[in-house]
Amino acid sequence: MPPLTSDRSTPQQLGDLRVAGVAAATLIYQGAIVMRDAAGYATKGATAAGAVGIGRAETRADNSAGAAGDLDVTYQPGTFRFANSAAADAIAAADIGKLCFIVDDQTVAKTDGTATRSPAGIVEAVDALGVWVRFDEALTLAAV
Repeated sequence: MPPLTSDRSTPQQLGDLRVAGVAAATLIYQGAIVMRDAAGYATKGATAAGAVGIGRAETRADNSAGAAGDLDVTYQPGTFRFANSAAADAIAAADIGKLCFIVDDQTVAKTDGTATRSPAGIVEAVDALGVWVRFDEALTLAAV
């Protein structure tokens, strides 16, 4: 495309909500961890390599019978509390500011499970109810 030769009305994305095409044969529940797979589609949080956490599902998206991209999911980046893993993989206050990793659609862990888990985001806080995770795709990818 050639450079501009006149004024242009450039579209702007407003607000905190984002939309992504859902991976094939995938059901994402509202409130779940959403991650982007290696093909660029949204999928529910799960133990899998090659993906990255992108936020919390704001809607339910049932693409169980569909092909990749047949449906969209609305998600929100930001800081949300999810369940903490257990035992040696439990996240503690000493892990604030570090990456955490996706176990399933509602649980995060301290380690990548010997390269089997994808990064969720950055640990913001830990309390008795879980782990506050900052979901920012670009920040998380830069930290990997």
